[in-house]
Amino acid sequence: MQDYETIIRYAWRAYDHTRQIKQIKDISARVSTNSVYQLTMEDGNTLIAKVTVFGSFENFAEDHTIINVLSNNLPVRYADLLSRALMKGPNIFFHRHVGEDQDAWIIFYRPLRILEHMPRRLSDDQVTQLGREMAFFHRDCTLVSHTLPRSDRNMTTDVNSLLQTAAADYPEHLDLIQEQCRLFLENTFRINVYGFQKIPVFIDWNIGNFSLDRAGHLASRWDYDWFRMSTRVADFYFLSRVVSEVGDRTVFTYEVDRLLEDRFVSFLQAYHEVFPLSREEVLFIKEAYRFFLLNYVLRLGQFFFQPAIARSLAHDALTLHLPTLDEKFDEAKLLNALNL
Repeated sequence: MQDYETIIRYAWRAYDHTRQIKQIKDISARVSTNSVYQLTMEDGNTLIAKVTVFGSFENFAEDHTIINVLSNNLPVRYADLLSRALMKGPNIFFHRHVGEDQDAWIIFYRPLRILEHMPRRLSDDQVTQLGREMAFFHRDCTLVSHTLPRSDRNMTTDVNSLLQTAAADYPEHLDLIQEQCRLFLENTFRINVYGFQKIPVFIDWNIGNFSLDRAGHLASRWDYDWFRMSTRVADFYFLSRVVSEVGDRTVFTYEVDRLLEDRFVSFLQAYHEVFPLSREEVLFIKEAYRFFLLNYVLRLGQFFFQPAIARSLAHDALTLHLPTLDEKFDEAKLLNALNL
């Protein structure tokens, strides 16, 4: 196991050797391979350090650069929503540590104020309020999207990357993966997702990643591991899990059923009233879910999740969720609910 505390101290020394760290506390979630630490400084201030070994340094730096610009450009109601990375001069400070057996990179944040945690199961009123709030947030992200740094990553390149590694990673399920990738690429072309506007999406909207104020407005959002510039539809699967009848669970799988619950329909109707969806975007909800399983569970899951969790999620995706997706998913239910 890496001595991340030592790496953090080296990174901080490179950032500002005139200030000293008094204490380092591990506050990591025990699901992913990322490590998060709370730093108590000798001067009494508190900071957050994140150590990442997931993905690539270039993508990590690109994502946090976009997030920092987004945090400055969003309307004032979101002034304290996103955690700002520490700057050194005009640039975000990144520290890359290359060891004998691991490449890790570190970023320092200002801590966020966490207000109202989401309950494990939302009331009906909270479901519709969250639908409206997410619509306002996506609308405001759309307003500033043209001011953000460029990102060239897209879903097609990610799916093609999975096709290149699937034979080695999942030899027993190669035919299934190839078929699912083919369906995704064909359906994406048919729906013309590349005509959708790209906005900042955080994807992993689980209950533990954001807080609201007492009026039900977004107050803080942390954990940016799956951030990307993409269609707003990419956010809907995890939001369907937040509003689900099932509620939050410590033992979980990524089933499609949440997208078909009446409570998600209520969420989507409230969202649609504020920031209307097109018929094509609603049709893409299924494909965004398919992409989530292919990319984040199968292609990247072994790098992001702890090993036992990654194996369990991949097994469920390959034996349960992907084989039954086209049979289970009912686009008509969502289209009819929105009069599309």
